[in-house]
This record gives sequence, structure tokens and C-alpha cells, in this order.
Amino acid sequence: MPEFDLAIRGGTVVTASDTVRADIGVRGGRIVAVAEGIADAARVIDASGLLVLPGGIDSHVHIAQESGPGIVMADDFASATRAAAAGGNTCVMPFALQPRGASLRRAVDAYRAKAEGQCHVDVAIHMIISDPTEAVLGQELPALVADGYTSFKVFMTYDDLVLNDRQLLDVFHVARRQGARVMVHAEGYDAIRYLSERLERAGETKPYGHALSRPEIVEREAAHRAISHAELIDLPIVIVHVSGREATEQIAWAQARGLKIRAETCPQYLTLTAEDMKGLGHDDPMAGAKYVCSPPTRDVESQEAVWSGIRRGIFDVVSSDHCPFRYDDPQGKLNPRGKTSFRWIPNGIPGIETRLPVFFSEGVSKGRISLNQFAALTATNHAKLYGLYPRKGSIAPGFDADLTLWDPNRRETIRQAKLHHGSDYTPWEGFEVTGWPVMTIAGGQVIAEDGRVLSEPGRGRVLDRAVDPAEPRDA
Repeated sequence: MPEFDLAIRGGTVVTASDTVRADIGVRGGRIVAVAEGIADAARVIDASGLLVLPGGIDSHVHIAQESGPGIVMADDFASATRAAAAGGNTCVMPFALQPRGASLRRAVDAYRAKAEGQCHVDVAIHMIISDPTEAVLGQELPALVADGYTSFKVFMTYDDLVLNDRQLLDVFHVARRQGARVMVHAEGYDAIRYLSERLERAGETKPYGHALSRPEIVEREAAHRAISHAELIDLPIVIVHVSGREATEQIAWAQARGLKIRAETCPQYLTLTAEDMKGLGHDDPMAGAKYVCSPPTRDVESQEAVWSGIRRGIFDVVSSDHCPFRYDDPQGKLNPRGKTSFRWIPNGIPGIETRLPVFFSEGVSKGRISLNQFAALTATNHAKLYGLYPRKGSIAPGFDADLTLWDPNRRETIRQAKLHHGSDYTPWEGFEVTGWPVMTIAGGQVIAEDGRVLSEPGRGRVLDRAVDPAEPRDA
């Protein structure tokens, strides 16, 4: 009987800390050996000329989530995780949203039921807290954290999600007591409402109005306020989808003071700009709606500021913030109210399948970051931040055999026709990349190869997690 179920031979193994020529031996879905030569295996994959990286972990995706009256998200768990697998990912982390007035526990249970038996890759669920009642804070949230839902997101904007400062402090206090990880969407609600109303009165209703209604200052102010609240409570937080220079400066300032502030950015803030929302070069006056996301994309100067922050270690993770809607759909971007004003265009773009190729090409291939930084920013740090390490996020004995084989020299042009998500467009249509995931291995099984997804829904598991014992907690 062969010693290993699978051997990956001849590749260059890349982790957050090391780059070595080595073979990998897999048994029972886990890595059991990383060695100079592994021969005795039931199946051998020749990785000569390829990089072997930890399977991508996308810790910020929106799947099958309620999106408001008459609006339907384009991906269910089957389609989103299929796209994730094709793009080199082996684990994604979506959000169970608590509607106002509803039980957090019931929302989480219902969302998990949607995921069970439908996923191509492993899934770990965050929570979104929109209604921090006494029952939620005192009973439901602590119990859910103990059950393995150890991270949640809070919003500083959106009518149905925004928490006021007192609510944020109450939630932060419970998170500290329970050792939970908090993600913060930092944009100032009142400032956005003020600007949006002024723009509409002035007749500025096209998609580009979205960028004008959410300038960097409203993200900067909210980031600073979130940092201040976290300092008051002594709570580590993650400020998510940071878009530009001003919020990056706030986070760098906090980190320099020794505060426990982590940060996330996304490929859209490194490659797209607000000008895309003008729809220039398109006959369709609504074409800019394809690029509407929150925070909005900025300008080239902000792109460079975020790249600088990545190189300096200010950012811990690069996620997609995959939030897919169909464009040409009355339940998507072109819903009846969305045609009347930018305020009603669903905020979000698809990116779960393109995150890794775009970031590899713009980062590694163009010399902005190292291979090791790429592994850290796309896999290892996600696992460490959100309670999946040392099960996931690296290549060493004992880890899940979640791996992505990369051809660093392969050139591709991103096309909607080749993608697997549920949306009917990609904002990176025609974008040329160098470096491409040619095989995705999850739990020792080849689940995608050369753009073909080979797994079936249900292969992926819904994972529970434990809190990090090193995080500060109240007695």
C-alpha cells in the first residue's frame, strides 16, 4: 500500500516565510510530509516549473445575503464557491446577516442551513450584527462565539445596518469579554446622507454620484472614530476594505501608537478608479453602475498609497469583498429605483474568482511584493486572524492539504465568459494578468484544473472555529 495518497513533486513551495524546492506528501486530506523527495504515492502530480502556494482564503465575501427589497444577490453558495475554486481558493468566509428586529441565533442557523451540502470549498461564517439588543449582547452573541462563530462585522453606515457610537462601544465590550474578532465597515453615515441629498437636489444622480457622496474624508473620519472606540475598550479590530490614502494614514498612525488595529484592502482599490463609475467609452449611461461598491474606488494616488501600506505591513489581508449582483437585471444593478439615482444602485462587485490573479499580477509579477508576502496576504494572515490557523493557511505537516499550483509566467485576459460566478459581468473585463492558478487542491483532492471545476457541491465543509487565547479578554 502506498505511503501517501498524493504526492506533489518538483514544485517550488511558497509559504509566508519560506520559498523552497520540495515535494509534498498528503494522506487523509492532510499534509504529512514536506521533503526533498517523495515517491511512494497512489497519485503523483508533477508541479515542475510551478509554484505551490497555500490555498487562497478569502475572508470577506458576501453570498446569498439579503440585500433589500426587490434586490437579489447573484450568487448562492454553490456558484460562489465554484468560482472560488476556479480562482485558486480553498476556503471562503461569508456573512450571516441579522435583520433588524430578528434573532441573531436564528439568522445564523438559517444561513448555515443554506450553506450545508452546497459548497465546493470550505466555508467559515462571520456574523453581521445590526440590532445589538440586550438579549443579543447578553445571551445570543456569547453563545454563538462559544459555538464557533468567533468573528463578526459591524457597520458605521447603511440605513438598515448602521450602529451609533454607544452601540459600537457596547458591542466592542462584549467582543473583548468573549475574545471575538470584530470587523468594521468604516464610513460616516450622517455625512454620506448629507452629501447624497445635496447631490440629488443638484441633479447629480448618475452612478458617479456614488463616488461624490462617499469621499475619502467620510472613510477617514469613521476609521478614526472606530480606532478611538477600540482604544477605549482595548479591543483589537480589523478595518475592512480600506480604499485609499486617508484611511490608510489613520491606521498607520494607530499602529505606530501600539494600538491593535488590523487592516484589509481589496484588488479594486489597487486597480480600479472612481473614473470607472462615469462609464466613459460606453453608450450605456448606466455602465458606471458596474463599478459601484463601498467604499468607492478612488484615484491613482490612493492606489499607490495602499500599495505603500501593503509593502510597509500596514495591511494584514487582501480580500475580494465579493458582493455580486447582476447588471442587466431588474433585481440587480438596473433595478427601477437604481435607474433614478445612484443611492439605489446595489453596492458591490464580483471578485471572488479574480482576486488572486489580479493581485498576483499587479503585486508579484510587477515587483511590488514578494511571493512570501503574497502567501501571507492571501492565505496565512486570513487563517491567523480568523481562527483557522494552524489548520489552514500554510504548507507544513498537520495542515489541511489545501494548495494552489501557480504558473507565474502564464498570461491571461480576464473575460466574463470564462468566469464561474453568478453575476453577468466582471469589472475587470479585458484586464491582462501575468500569473495564473492552474490547479486547486482542497483536502488532498483536485477540485479545479485549468479553469474547469471538478468537484461537486457538498465537498466543502462549514467550519467552526475557536477564539484565540492570546487575545485580551476581561475576566
